[in-house]
Amino acid sequence: MGFKLTDILYYTIHMNEFKSIAQYTWHDPVHERDETKEDPSLQICFKFLVQTSRSFSAVIQELHPELLVPIALFYLVLRGLDTIEDDMTIPLDKKEALLRNFHNILETDDWNFDGNGPNEKDRELLVQFTNVIIEFKKIKPAYRAIIKDITEKMGNGMADYANNAEHNANGVNTIEDYNMYCHYVAGLVGQGLTKLFVESKLANPVLLERQHLQESMGLFLQKTNIIRDVREDFEDKRRFWPKEIWSKYVDKFEDLFKPENIDVAMNCSSEMVLNAMTHADECMFYLAGLKEQSVFNFAAIPQAMAIATLELVFRNPKVFRRNIKITKGQACQIMIDSTQNHQILCEVFRKFAKKIHRKNTPKDPNFLKISIACGKIEQFIESLYPTQDPKAIAQLQSTQTGAEKSPIDKVKAQQAKQDTIFLFVAVIGSLLFLTCIMIWIAYIFGARFDVAIAELMRGKLGRGSPVEAKEAIRRYDHGEL
Repeated sequence: MGFKLTDILYYTIHMNEFKSIAQYTWHDPVHERDETKEDPSLQICFKFLVQTSRSFSAVIQELHPELLVPIALFYLVLRGLDTIEDDMTIPLDKKEALLRNFHNILETDDWNFDGNGPNEKDRELLVQFTNVIIEFKKIKPAYRAIIKDITEKMGNGMADYANNAEHNANGVNTIEDYNMYCHYVAGLVGQGLTKLFVESKLANPVLLERQHLQESMGLFLQKTNIIRDVREDFEDKRRFWPKEIWSKYVDKFEDLFKPENIDVAMNCSSEMVLNAMTHADECMFYLAGLKEQSVFNFAAIPQAMAIATLELVFRNPKVFRRNIKITKGQACQIMIDSTQNHQILCEVFRKFAKKIHRKNTPKDPNFLKISIACGKIEQFIESLYPTQDPKAIAQLQSTQTGAEKSPIDKVKAQQAKQDTIFLFVAVIGSLLFLTCIMIWIAYIFGARFDVAIAELMRGKLGRGSPVEAKEAIRRYDHGEL
């Protein structure tokens, strides 16, 4: 995790965030990938995984060994598909054929593709796609069938949109179209991952019957990214915000980015956030069905990041000027909190829902609906983990001394110990750092530490006169000491 000078300055002021980075950097993973047992082709696959997604690659590499390779390959396959779809330099007829046939390419020996434009950032993945095919053929047939099925559906969906002249010229029109687009690029991923989780017996099979929950997992992430990336997409001449929403506030989509329209633009983004928030409770419901810790972590971290990102972009005018993201320190703290257990994950959702509610303003035409959406999230969490009356809790603690602590209390106690250790190390480290700086400055300005050490060795501890000091330096330089 690299740092720029601006990052160093930021974290000297926000020490709590720096502490979160340190804690997550040195956390103990649930499972560790064993590179010594991997073939060269698989090592190349993991190299591309890191290159194409720094955020997802970390949690994928901590997955249960049963799912580590299948999910890594699933990600790379979809990344390859996405790289073809995003590249505007590929002729439409050639692109359509590649997208619709990509699921068959997965079993075509020695296939690769070097037809991407030179500026396509993930083009090298397709140039060396043979490695993905080699490893794909080694995984269990059931996993291969799931990945091929989702790849076929997604490829056909992408091809349909590539051929849709109206979509290419004017973007998404209706909310229904918006949901369908998000289904093809993200909802299908949720379906595929669920099938992999259940096939590996690491998730509750009931999740297969709740397709709306699988769909919400993907749509919540995709819609959050679409809101956050609106400026970047606009500059790339892409428009994913549905006209059915933005046309309520401006006549032309580009008017959202004019400074004089910032108030109506924020009201428009509020409705986009409201649309995304409708999936939050179903995401929490879905996550309760994941049995194994590493699978839970893999699915929970992106969802927690999404609710935090929604809070960041909500009524934030910066979203129309540039791409904004939560800081590394905030991200690490969210990852720490969201991977404890389901109850604490829900508390993360509750915290950011409350922040959204506090930022909500009566001036926004969506004020009431957003308040209801925030309340719905809190109500859902309350139905799972009821908050007890404070007096009852105090009475229970006084009558049940020595009783087992709740999961949250245990986490807080562990956090307190870690805070104490971190502060101790930080103080000692700061003192050592300042001492070194002071010694270096003294040396630059001519301090003779060699003479001082020699005088101490002779047993002279007191401070001498300037004349004595000069004489000592003379004797030392002439080898008399």
